[in-house]
Amino acid sequence: MSRSSTAPILPVTTARAPVRDASAETSPDVMVVRSCTTLGTTLVVHLAGEIDHDTVSPLRALVASAAADGYTGLVLETQHVTFCDSGFLAVLDWWPRRGRRLRLATRSRAVRHLLDVAASLRPSGPWQQA
Repeated sequence: MSRSSTAPILPVTTARAPVRDASAETSPDVMVVRSCTTLGTTLVVHLAGEIDHDTVSPLRALVASAAADGYTGLVLETQHVTFCDSGFLAVLDWWPRRGRRLRLATRSRAVRHLLDVAASLRPSGPWQQA
């Protein structure tokens, strides 16, 4: 676990929400893990698309697996996230347990907005230091 790697540890995945209306196909609700690499005991994940309660499961599984494998650092690159809700926030709250470190890099407007709202409700969230 101390080696640096640029090869993805998981393939690029997408998670689709159930189709609500056939005419809504022009803008599907999709969360994409664009890349996932490791640097020592840190997992670096580049995310894109919409992260909500319907699409967060692959990300939740990824970070749970990383924690079980002994990774202690998580860097989420969120520049290309177009929407996120409390489903994403739940992952951010869960990761720092048991001394794990969280860093959000290049936050998109949607992520900044979610964190601002969350901070106004709970000023001591783990994402504040990130």
